[in-house]
Parts: sequence; structure tokens; C-alpha cells
Amino acid sequence: MLMNKDQVMNYLPHRDPFLFIDGVKEVVLPEALRDHKTPLQPQQMVGGKAVCTFRVDHTVKILEGHFPGDPILPGVVQVEMMAQAASFLCVHCLEKPIEETKLEVALLGINSARFRKPIIPPMDLVITATLNKVRGPIQMYDCEIHVDGELMSQTSVMASLKISYK
Repeated sequence: MLMNKDQVMNYLPHRDPFLFIDGVKEVVLPEALRDHKTPLQPQQMVGGKAVCTFRVDHTVKILEGHFPGDPILPGVVQVEMMAQAASFLCVHCLEKPIEETKLEVALLGINSARFRKPIIPPMDLVITATLNKVRGPIQMYDCEIHVDGELMSQTSVMASLKISYK
């Protein structure tokens, strides 16, 4: 595991009940940069992929109202989860440790969201985000959620990401 929940919370500004990443399994660099050691620029990360996890169980607060007795993870939460996962692509762009980093993120748009199967408790989700394009602070990702290798949902995400240091 690249990051546990405490490290995730040091990196992302989100908090419960709106933090939808439990851990980061890996951040895969583009093939040409696999041996690169110094901080990268976001443009260099095109083709890279973040792989994150989240456990959906009956303690997830949003499930109390969606729907009582028949909980289903809302599509809007799935989109947010994929957007949060996309934030981790820039972990290789940091010039300082995560604890000294301030991340400002904003979801700007989504395209082609598809919810193929319902996500219900208990399920262990694997969320992937692949960076496709960077234009200044704007980044575009293709994202998916899988359970046991089966595609549950997918979307394309456009986000603004700004890294500063405390």
C-alpha cells in the first residue's frame, strides 16, 4: 500500500463523511518515466494511473438515506470517489513530503458517466484514474470503479489541481 487512510487525509482536504478513499495501492508512472526520481511536472504524468481503494459497508453515512433497508451507493458519490482518486496522480509531482503539502482541488466537469452495476455493502472497491491531458492547472482523467475485477462504473473527469506547501 502506497498510502494508508491517515496519509490520504494528510494529502486530500476532504473529511468524513465526504472522504471516499481508504488507501492508495499504487501510482503507476508512464512507461518512459518508471525510473525517474525527481519531482515531475503534471504534464509528464500523462498516461499515469492512480489505483485507490474504498470499503463500502453499512457504516458509510450516505447509505442511511439511500435507501433505508436497501442501501445503494449513489452515482454522484461514485463520481466524487473517482475524482478524489484522480488527485493522487500528482503525488510524484510533490517537492516536499505529503504532510507539508496543501492540495486545492475542484471538480470542473464529468463526461459519459456510466453506472453499470449497483454498489452495495459490503463491497471492496478499486478505483482507478488515468491522466489523459493537462492544460495548465486543468487535468482530464478516465476513471473506473471495479469490484473483484468487474467494472461497476466509469466516467471522464475534468479537475483543477493546485499544489502549494504549508
